[in-house]
Amino acid sequence: MPVYAYIAKSRSGERISGTVDANDKRTALMQVERMGYVPVSLREGSAPPKSPGTTKGASKSAGRAKKAYRPRGGGRAVRMSMREVLFFTRELSDLLASGMTLGNALNTLAQRNTGKAQDVIIPQLRDEIVQGASLSDALAKRPETFSTLYVSMVRAGEASGDLAGVLERLCKHYERVQEAREKVLMALSYPSIVVVVGIVTIFFVMVFVVPRFTQIFAELGSTLPLPTQILIRISEVLLSYWWLIILVIIGSIWALRNWLRTEDGRHQWHRAQLRLPVIRGIVNANAFAQFARTLGALLNNGVPVLQALSIVEHTVGNSVIANEIRNARGRVTDGATISAPLAAGKVFPALLTDMLAVGEETGDMSGSLTHIANRYEYELDRSVKLLTTIIEPVLILVIAVMVGFVAVSMLLAVFDLTSGLSV
Repeated sequence: MPVYAYIAKSRSGERISGTVDANDKRTALMQVERMGYVPVSLREGSAPPKSPGTTKGASKSAGRAKKAYRPRGGGRAVRMSMREVLFFTRELSDLLASGMTLGNALNTLAQRNTGKAQDVIIPQLRDEIVQGASLSDALAKRPETFSTLYVSMVRAGEASGDLAGVLERLCKHYERVQEAREKVLMALSYPSIVVVVGIVTIFFVMVFVVPRFTQIFAELGSTLPLPTQILIRISEVLLSYWWLIILVIIGSIWALRNWLRTEDGRHQWHRAQLRLPVIRGIVNANAFAQFARTLGALLNNGVPVLQALSIVEHTVGNSVIANEIRNARGRVTDGATISAPLAAGKVFPALLTDMLAVGEETGDMSGSLTHIANRYEYELDRSVKLLTTIIEPVLILVIAVMVGFVAVSMLLAVFDLTSGLSV
């Protein structure tokens, strides 16, 4: 019978090594687990394999990974992107669904060298799990990567014993969130390209083309039409004060960003979004779909209503709607309905609160929230298409007017000069 040498960790974090007799590697791993250890590495043979944490090569590799993501001077903590979190959640869910224990699953993921932040975070999670911490507690220590929603659903999954299923639902949730964001970004990509190309073209004409014509007009000494004079003056200002214009633009962007980071600035900006004709539909649809999906996922996993509303408040992405959820949570008591407090604030539409009330009456909150989410995701698609339909011709028209003004101003001057020469 083959002999397998292993290195494992005990519940106290102590490193253990030894050998077991088993028919195959999977059976050997099961024997190590029955001893109460979490396997770190396993290899066929009588000599224990070198632990990733003790070998020179591996320790250098780990040192490089940690050094790459160590905050400088006490800076921001290491964080994973949403795409990395989604990939990690998907893989962890698949490993747990296949029958692997949590410690082994995390250890398997920790062995991969991706060159990203997960090379630091996942081994830390594994070590804390080995030392007896729960996954939700370990995740809660890293709020910059794992949101309150994520931690709460994992905690509910641990309590129900269906952690793999909860992780699967988290994957679907984050996939929908990512899809909604990508829809908006894709809708704005073409108009953004049109604006950038138009601005670059006009800047090139004003800086390099107009000055050449200005010299010709000056040599001829003729009186120029008013549009041409305006164009030349704008060109002179750009050439003389380009550095000041750049400083003003950078300063304005910096001031706007700082203002939006304040509570009052963010609230006013979000309120303005809800008043713009087309933008309002996108913001509302995205917030209401996010509200329904998140609340449904939390309630399905046994999270109490008040706690679920508190989590949802931080996921809708608009402070005005978030404030209304906070106010509704203050009006909700144990056993009370959700629909009536939400309807009282006049922010949530009657369709949403009516559908929610039907779910409360029939006892099928999950089904009602799913229908609400589907309804507003469809509304989000429609609003995004409407935005692209409107904004593309508007931007093209604006750029055409600007370019046309430059062309007409130059042609007017040329026509005046040629007519004067012919006389």
